[in-house]
Amino acid sequence: MGLRKQIETVKKKDPAIKSSLEVILYPSFWAMVFHGGAHRLYKHKHYFLARLISQMSRGFTGIEIHPGATLGEGVFIDHGMAVVIGETCEIGDNVTIYQGVTLGGTGKDVGKRHPTVGSNVLIGAGARVLGPINIGDNSKIGAGSVVLDDVPPYATVVGVPARVVRMNYDNCPSDTLDQLHIPDIVEQQIEEMHSKIHELEVMLESERSKNKDKDKKKHKHKDKN
Repeated sequence: MGLRKQIETVKKKDPAIKSSLEVILYPSFWAMVFHGGAHRLYKHKHYFLARLISQMSRGFTGIEIHPGATLGEGVFIDHGMAVVIGETCEIGDNVTIYQGVTLGGTGKDVGKRHPTVGSNVLIGAGARVLGPINIGDNSKIGAGSVVLDDVPPYATVVGVPARVVRMNYDNCPSDTLDQLHIPDIVEQQIEEMHSKIHELEVMLESERSKNKDKDKKKHKHKDKN
């Protein structure tokens, strides 16, 4: 991504910014600049130099992006401290990542071992997305979630482990930057339990009514005899 486009991305995603000059104070801006150079070196098999630049970037910005990772246009890492993006990670266009996010691998697998993130995705603060899974376009991962399975497009996932709590086809999570309006997974589970209990109570009451009718019929039969 060119410098001008990166500047526009930062200005678009952070309402606190007042001028283009302020962009140079943002860790996300420098992380993208460093990664661009490191990734080019990595593709040309200059692995040591690529890692050297990525480690310098980590020390300067607090954001660790492996030089082998592939990042699309318009990726924005807000605040950025303690963000980790692994070697085989692939990130689409217009993705917003908040502080403390890990896009990591599991164990000592070789080959593709990190997540593939689609476009227009929002990943909330402190989320952990682990393994060679797919995060669908226009999806949202709630803060603090641990994602171990594929996330379908347009889904909102929360929890440990994360599960789908809503499908949203109306807006782009990466543009709304909304980390707050996410369904309460515990409340949903309680409501589901109440619904199931009510169904059981209805079934039980129905069985009681049937048994009462049977008893009445038996008594009538005895009286006739």
